[in-house]
Amino acid sequence: MRTDIYQSPLCGRYASYEMQNIFSADQKFSMWRKLWVALAESEKELGLPITEEQIEEMKSQIHNIDYEAAKKYELELRHDVMAHVHAFGDACPNAAGIIHLGATSCYVGDNTDIILMHTALKRVRVLLVNAIDALSKFAEQYKSLPTLAYTHFQAAQPTTVGKRACLWLNDLLFDLEQLDFQLDSMRLLGCKGTTGTGASFLELFDGDEKKVELLEQKIAEKIGFSKCQSVSGQTYTRKVDFAVLQVLSGIAQSVSKFSSDIRLLSHLKEVDEPFEEKQIGSSAMAYKRNPMRSERMASLARYVICDLQNTAVTASAQWFERTLDDSANKRLSVPEAFLAVDAILNLYINVVRGMKVYPAVIRQHLEEELPFMATENIMMYCVKNKNGDRQVLHEAIRQHSVKAAEQVKLYGKKNDLLDRIKADDTFALSDEEIEMLMQPETFTGMAAHQCDKFLKEIVAPVLEQSKDEPSVTADINV
Repeated sequence: MRTDIYQSPLCGRYASYEMQNIFSADQKFSMWRKLWVALAESEKELGLPITEEQIEEMKSQIHNIDYEAAKKYELELRHDVMAHVHAFGDACPNAAGIIHLGATSCYVGDNTDIILMHTALKRVRVLLVNAIDALSKFAEQYKSLPTLAYTHFQAAQPTTVGKRACLWLNDLLFDLEQLDFQLDSMRLLGCKGTTGTGASFLELFDGDEKKVELLEQKIAEKIGFSKCQSVSGQTYTRKVDFAVLQVLSGIAQSVSKFSSDIRLLSHLKEVDEPFEEKQIGSSAMAYKRNPMRSERMASLARYVICDLQNTAVTASAQWFERTLDDSANKRLSVPEAFLAVDAILNLYINVVRGMKVYPAVIRQHLEEELPFMATENIMMYCVKNKNGDRQVLHEAIRQHSVKAAEQVKLYGKKNDLLDRIKADDTFALSDEEIEMLMQPETFTGMAAHQCDKFLKEIVAPVLEQSKDEPSVTADINV
C-alpha cells in the first residue's frame, strides 16, 4: 500500500474485496473489450465483412490489457475510450480496423456502467439476504422476551425483543423489494450512436432499419440482458443512476435506523454489539465498550444518503442529447455508494450474528416502569373482581402515582407505587393478586404472536425464494 498519496478508506478500511473487484479497472476495461467483441460478432452475423479470425483474435486479448500503453495514448488523445481502442488494436493488429465500428464512446462506457451496477446490485442482494436471515434467527430466538418499548424515547407499553427486531426486518424486506424491482428494470443502453438516432449503424447496413434493431438485440443477448433502452440520446438517461442509488440510499436509511437503536440499547446496557477479547473501547477510559460498529454503520450510511443527491443533480443537469459534466461525478458517486453499502451491510450482519442480549437488565428496566403501566389493569381488575368504583380507584391511583414519581425523580428512590397500592384498602389486593397483575407477558399484547406470524408468513417465503444466495462471513477489517 502506498503511504505518500491519499487512498479512499472505503477500499483500505471498509468495503469487501468482492465489491471493490466489481468496480476495478480489470472488470471495467475487460467489459469494454467484451462489448467490442459482441459488437463485432453481431455485425458479422448481420453481413458486415468481419472475419472469424478477427473476432477470435479480439477474444484472446480480452484480459491482456496494457494499462501503460492506454495511459500513454490517453495523455496524447485526451480521450479514454479511444486510448483503449488503440491499446486493444495494438494487441489485435488484424482486428484493429473493425474495433468500435460504428460506435460512440458511450457504447462501451454506458453499457459497462449498467452491467457493473447490475452486478453490484446482485452482490448487495446477497448481503441483504444474509442480513435478513441473521435478523430472522435473532427475532425467532427472542420473540417472547418482554422489553420496554419506547415512544419519543420515553418508556411506553412493553413489546418483545423479537417484535422490535421484526421492525428492523420489515425495513430490510422493503429494501429487498425495491432492489429486485430495480434489477428487473435495468436495460442496456444498446448501440444508439452519437445522438441516439443510430445513424452510423444505419449507414453501415445500407439503410436496413431491421438490421440496426437486430444489432441491439444480438448485443444484449450476448452480454446477458434481454432488453436495451427504447430511446436515448448518446447516453442512457441519468435517472437510471438516481434510481439505483435510491435503492442504496433506502438500505442506508434502514441500516442507520438499526444502528441508532443498537446504540441506544447499548447505552441502556440491554444489548452489546460484538466486542473482541483485546478490543479497546477508549484510549483514555479503559472500561468503555463503545458501539463502534454501529457508529460506523451510521457514519457510512449518512454518506450514502447524501451521495444520492449527486445523481439527482446530475440527472437534472444534462443538456439535450449529451453533455460530459456527468462523467467525473459518476466515477465517484456510483462506485463509492456501492462500496459504502457493502461495508454497512457487512457490519449489519456482523453485529446481528454476534449481538449479546441481557435479559436481566431488560427485566430490571421493565420492573422500574411496569407499576405505572399496570395501573390500568389494576383498576379494571378491582372494578371487575372487588366491586370497586372506577372513579374512586382512578383518583387513588393518580395520587399514588404522583407521590411515587416524586420519590423517583426528586430523591432517586425506587418506584414504590405498588407498595402504596397494596397498603391502600381502596384496592384490597393481596400480594398474589399484585404479582399476577404484574407479569410482563400480560402487557406485550400480540407482540410474540405478531413476530411469529411475520417470520413464518412473510420472512420465511422470502428466504426460501433466496435460498441459493451464498452465505457470507461478514468479517470486518478494522
